Amino acid sequence: MEKDMSAETTGLSRRSFTRVFGGLLGVLGAAVLIGPIIAYFWPAKLEEIPSEPVAVGSPDQIPPGESITVRFGRYPALIVNTPDGYRAYSAVCTHFACLVKWNSTSGMIECPCHAGYFSVSDGSVISGPPPEPLLALDVYAEDNTLYVGAKA
Repeated sequence: MEKDMSAETTGLSRRSFTRVFGGLLGVLGAAVLIGPIIAYFWPAKLEEIPSEPVAVGSPDQIPPGESITVRFGRYPALIVNTPDGYRAYSAVCTHFACLVKWNSTSGMIECPCHAGYFSVSDGSVISGPPPEPLLALDVYAEDNTLYVGAKA
């Protein structure tokens, strides 16, 4: 009596191979679905405020009475070209973290979410619900490049 040795010599039956292959596909599928969720809760490290000044560009980019919002660490910064020189603040409202914007008509920094208004001269609260002034940042020009950084 002869035995069929084909299944014994390979050590893996067709059914076992299908189970292993299906299991690997299941693990791969779960990783594809779970990977973005893990990445969302484990974001890249971004400094709240950069330790080094950030180059903004040429001072000519901001005409008098206008502003620019730039990336500054984890949160953006708002730079306004005022008659008294450049002023820079965190662009995040101290009320509910909405992004503020410069209104050249009113001459104030505004929070569009809850009607908060800030002074462009020092970032203090003029009216509305914000409990604190905007975080003031240093801004200066060097070698025809505008830089913004944290005030010491």
